[in-house]
Amino acid sequence: MGQLKGIKILLVDDEPNILQYLELGLTNEGYEVCRTLKKTDNASVIMLTAKDEVDDRVKGLTIGADDYMIKPFSFEELLAQIQARIRNQFPNLFGEVVVEDFRIDDRRKEIRFESRVLELSSTEYELLKFLILNQGLVLSKAMILDKVWGYDFGGEENIVEVYIRPMREKLNDREHRLIRTLRGAGYRLDIP
Repeated sequence: MGQLKGIKILLVDDEPNILQYLELGLTNEGYEVCRTLKKTDNASVIMLTAKDEVDDRVKGLTIGADDYMIKPFSFEELLAQIQARIRNQFPNLFGEVVVEDFRIDDRRKEIRFESRVLELSSTEYELLKFLILNQGLVLSKAMILDKVWGYDFGGEENIVEVYIRPMREKLNDREHRLIRTLRGAGYRLDIP
């Protein structure tokens, strides 16, 4: 986590106990907690809220949240979300990102798996990178389309399936143990 020195995280909550819990947990992970909000173009917002209705989530995402987690939440999941946001927003901080058997070199647009370079199109590269950086999390087709193809993509959601199939072949994942399909929910990359 040393390469993340200087990354600031603003915590806002109406429950002091939750703020203390988050501050302690994030400080122990090596983050410097920001006490004042500075105007910046590089801000990401993860909303933590007890409001779990679809309308509440839609409103939160519409007003600018990048992600939305419902209380009670797992600290480990929140930490993974923060790390994924930082990796996605500041890839140059990392140079080469290593996640288990994967090595992502964003400067070369290259992904290695088990020491071999995968032959990937630019879309396959972005899709696999998104799955790796969010490994362990369920990613809906809509979320994948938004992050990989862009919000203005006018095609069908099935394009995700079209790209997942050959990617599994390139990863020798014939039994779908690495890239799992969760019916009705999306996909999750599980690294054994």
